[in-house]
Parts: sequence; C-alpha cells; structure tokens
Amino acid sequence: MNIETTALIWLAGMLFGSMLFFAVTVAPTVFNALSAEHAGQFLRAFFPGYYLWGLVVALLAAAIAMGTNATASVVLFLVAMLFVFVRQTLMPLINRARDDELLDIQGAGRRFKILHFVSVFINGFQLITLLAVLGLIFWSH
Repeated sequence: MNIETTALIWLAGMLFGSMLFFAVTVAPTVFNALSAEHAGQFLRAFFPGYYLWGLVVALLAAAIAMGTNATASVVLFLVAMLFVFVRQTLMPLINRARDDELLDIQGAGRRFKILHFVSVFINGFQLITLLAVLGLIFWSH
C-alpha cells in the first residue's frame, strides 16, 4: 500500500471516528451533565469548530484521493461540501429556530425539530459515506 492510500485511510478513518465519538459520547454527555441552557451554549460554541474540522479533513482526504481513487475523491468532496452547508446555512437556521422557540414563537419548536433532524440525517449520511469510502479504498487494494 502506498503512502497516499495510507494517508487517505488515516484521514477518512480519523474523520469517521471523530464524528462517531461526538454522536455517541460527546452529545449525550453534554445533555446529561449540563442544563438545557448551558448545553445549548456549549454546542453553539462547539459546532463551528466541529464543522470546520470536518471540512478541512474531508478536503485534505479528497485532495489526496485525487491521485489514487477518483470516486473516493468525489465522495469526500461531497462530504466536505455538506460540512459547509450545515455550518453556513443549516446551523444558523437551527439557532434562530431554537431562539424563537425560547421566545415562545408559534411553530418555532416544530421548525427546530425538523431542522435538527435534517442536521442529524446529514451527519449520519456523512458517516455512512465515509464508511463506504473506506470500504472502497480497501477493496481496490
């Protein structure tokens, strides 16, 4: 296995692992250990860095994959663009819906739940996609 393929496996695996760790460990711990208000404050501070981390790692992996596996490169670029979408578009909408919900604005709670579900769905899609990329890399070598 060449160094590019090894780096690609490490990057995709690292991204998958960090995303899974957040979903399985960090998020539940935050909501169990902190009040709803403090959990919200923590997550609003945490998420921009989380999505930036994912973007950087996915782009780096996509760039490396360009020389070894074009399909993996395109898929990793899609994963990166989803981080951009969630960070720049979806996250502000979620925050606004949550703020409106706290102000007791009608329909805000439903809007928050739908937008939050979309973000969770995208995160799950990214995890499955990263797993598929890892499988593709292993199968092709």
